Amino acid sequence: MSTAAEAGVRRILPVVDLLIDAVDEDVLVPALLPLLLDAVPGDSVIWSPRPDPAHPLRTLPDDLLSRDVLDAFDRGWWCDSFVRHTRLGSGAALRRSALQTTGEFHALPVYPDVYRPFGAERQLAMSFPAGYAAGGPRRVAVVVSRGRRDRDFSDADVAAAGLLRTRLTRALGRLAPPPPEPARDLVTRRESAVLGLLADGLTNQQIAHRLAISPRTVDKHLEHAYAKLRVGGRVAAANAWLMRTGGAPDHGADGPA
Repeated sequence: MSTAAEAGVRRILPVVDLLIDAVDEDVLVPALLPLLLDAVPGDSVIWSPRPDPAHPLRTLPDDLLSRDVLDAFDRGWWCDSFVRHTRLGSGAALRRSALQTTGEFHALPVYPDVYRPFGAERQLAMSFPAGYAAGGPRRVAVVVSRGRRDRDFSDADVAAAGLLRTRLTRALGRLAPPPPEPARDLVTRRESAVLGLLADGLTNQQIAHRLAISPRTVDKHLEHAYAKLRVGGRVAAANAWLMRTGGAPDHGADGPA
């Protein structure tokens, strides 16, 4: 392990301890932001989940970004290769200076209205998958800024951010898991037909006759359906299917077998 990586591991330990015990994202994030600034030292940090209206952008300090700054960013972020890397690229931990010189940064159309107002002269950013919101998969971007041009982020800072990125991905995925898929979406149409007849009390022979397939094929469909419903036998499968479908019959035999 490199010296930078070793330093990064030491820095992130308080964050790791917090993530282990986290049970609620709304409680976690306010406690997390100051620890992120300890692990990757800076003057401010931005935590931006997208898309997720239930969990809005947060900053430390709280009043870091005015409405005017946010509106200017929304209008012009696409011209900034650093933001494109975070939003559209891999999102790996990266210093702004790895992509742009100071002159190129100051020449960006968004610099006067976005970065200069909150004193962001040096920045390190990352983004990562963060579980699911109502609209589907989401990502969180984390941006740490420093005000002085001579205080760029070090290799140890980048290493610490990279280690945090992995652990934040796991923690947020645990706190915001994907919604369970309905059983109707997990099974094929033919498996659905077999389960519906099974729930009606038919034997494998009767199901085979009704669907014009062999009893061996019925056995195969049931074997696959047991695994998808996470049950171990006929009675449990019938009960699980009735619970998932609300008792509604689904005896169609069209669709993929």
